Amino acid sequence: MNAWLTDNMGIAYILIFVLVAYIYNKVFRVRRLPMLKELIVYALIAAGSFILLIFQIDANLPILQCLAIAVAMMAAYRIRVLYLKRKRGGDEHPGKEG
Repeated sequence: MNAWLTDNMGIAYILIFVLVAYIYNKVFRVRRLPMLKELIVYALIAAGSFILLIFQIDANLPILQCLAIAVAMMAAYRIRVLYLKRKRGGDEHPGKEG
């Protein structure tokens, strides 16, 4: 897989950028930022994605695989929360008892 990613660096960069942006939006984004600050954040994400691409290609680190696992874990957590919410009849905070 790493050889294919080396041959298709544009696709690898886009995948890394999309996964990092998704993780940022789901985990770290608390509220909507003003447009200029949001542009700065995404520009920094783009620069960081380029650095991660270099780690993926040159250092043979499994960056895409780790990001995919992080997104899969986030999806599993979301499914669990929805399941618990449905099981408890729409309780607002499924992790809290009381």
